[in-house]
Amino acid sequence: MAIDTQIGQELKRKMTCIVCPTGCQLEVEKNADGKLSIIGFQCRRGEVYAENEITDPRRVLTTTVKIRNASLPLLPVRTTEAIPKELLAKAMEILAQVEVTAPVRTGDVIVTNLLDTGIDVIASRDMKRTEDVA
Repeated sequence: MAIDTQIGQELKRKMTCIVCPTGCQLEVEKNADGKLSIIGFQCRRGEVYAENEITDPRRVLTTTVKIRNASLPLLPVRTTEAIPKELLAKAMEILAQVEVTAPVRTGDVIVTNLLDTGIDVIASRDMKRTEDVA
């Protein structure tokens, strides 16, 4: 969870680092000139996390797509890497239209190059055809 305070061009944000179990309480300040000041991190990964969260927030998208001829109606999928946070809603719209046919294996590419990011959407589990299910 992040708490933002904006004064003119300056931004102050308090956040909890999620990179490791320590959960450092970070404070990030972005000056009017765009320079970042980050305090509260105990390792370099926390500093990088805070900087990325301010300048280019990204998330791994996990969701489901429709699947035909399978024992379940939905197939869990995920992006192979984190995508820009501002693309999440559009990505969900696209994936809501996707329908695959069983069988599917974990790691199979379901959507290639999602939203021209160079990042694929892959299956997160195996799904056999209905008549193959014992």
